[in-house]
Amino acid sequence: MTMVAPTLASRLTREEGGGDRWTLNFGPQHPATHTTLRLVLELEGERVVNCIPDIGYLHSGFEKLGEDLNFNQYVVVTDRMNYVSPIVNNIAWHHACEKLFGLELTPRCKAIRTLCAELGRIQDHLLCLGAAALDIGAITGFFYGFNERETIYDLLEDLCGARFTVSYTRVGGLMQDIPPGWIDKLLHFLRKRLPAALTDVEKLLLRNRIFIERTKGIGYVSREDAIAWSLTGPVARASGVRRDLRKDDPYLCYADNWDGKGAPAVQFKVPLSTGGDVLARFLVRLEEVKQSVSIIEQIVKMMPEGPINVMLDEKAILPDKRELYFSIEGLIAHFEKVMTNRGLRPPIGEVYGAIESPTGELGFYLASDGKNSAYRARCRPPGFINYQAFPDMIRGHQISDVVAVLGSLQIIAAELDR
Repeated sequence: MTMVAPTLASRLTREEGGGDRWTLNFGPQHPATHTTLRLVLELEGERVVNCIPDIGYLHSGFEKLGEDLNFNQYVVVTDRMNYVSPIVNNIAWHHACEKLFGLELTPRCKAIRTLCAELGRIQDHLLCLGAAALDIGAITGFFYGFNERETIYDLLEDLCGARFTVSYTRVGGLMQDIPPGWIDKLLHFLRKRLPAALTDVEKLLLRNRIFIERTKGIGYVSREDAIAWSLTGPVARASGVRRDLRKDDPYLCYADNWDGKGAPAVQFKVPLSTGGDVLARFLVRLEEVKQSVSIIEQIVKMMPEGPINVMLDEKAILPDKRELYFSIEGLIAHFEKVMTNRGLRPPIGEVYGAIESPTGELGFYLASDGKNSAYRARCRPPGFINYQAFPDMIRGHQISDVVAVLGSLQIIAAELDR
């Protein structure tokens, strides 16, 4: 059981017809709260009778920054939202931007972005699967998952020069193309290292009596409640909600005719469960990792040649990163577009663009007044929406179940930023 010491804010209360109740701060410094969020628990003994979730203390003003930085600059902020899979945030932001600008990406850019989106999904799920074990005391399972994340960091560093805050996408394209030999490294990871790690996790946990008893029937959410709470991603699909934007509102290579030549969409299954508990959410994420591997394999086989950036006015589009670093002309062009506000200017209007992130529907609402930054930028982070259901999910459970249920939601504190 996770040990929680009462803080100075704890107080003893008595309600009509009830027993003694304690109000207990769970976090924000508690190591099991997954960063700096806080839960105010009302307890009867060790049973949770009520919970008030706090969105935490990372008040960075991410949305207001989107109204100050231009459409290319803001990508560095998206890295810091769901920092477990930052490249997915990059893709989501510029997906909305390109919808605002009315841009159609090149086939190669679509393929690379789809590949990166699925690599980010694997990256995110590996942490969540490992943390599911760590949260109830099985630290070895965490090492199995986190060790393979290190390989993904290496791949991202080779791809764009950064391991963590990648900032890889641009309006209408990417910062640079895939380097030589990168695909071979990726396939080696997917075919050799990752399957072995997943097998280790399955053998360690799915036949472990303690893990099953600590997760089965815990944090249950019915299909009806999942829909009522607007839950998305693995949390909703583990409750039987068949919704995945890759299928329901397809984009990139998930859509038919994505290359303009009639190419069919990539084939994959959407994992579903009716368990609705912590175990079901674990199993859905485990299967999604396997489906992501299949998607990446398909993308590699159909990877088209050609440019990665939309051919626009040279005075508006950012130069390739290699040109920026190795030519004075590229450096001057980049400086003029970023520092003198000569960048892309969208039409006046508003859009909402969303993708299926590892944790659910990640969308951006943008309102434009014709300037090179958004008049209004609003984010729909899936973790923020999923988090609202936590009080109902934990009510009636033990204190020791708080960490298991919270971890199964994959709440990232920076996604809660408001």
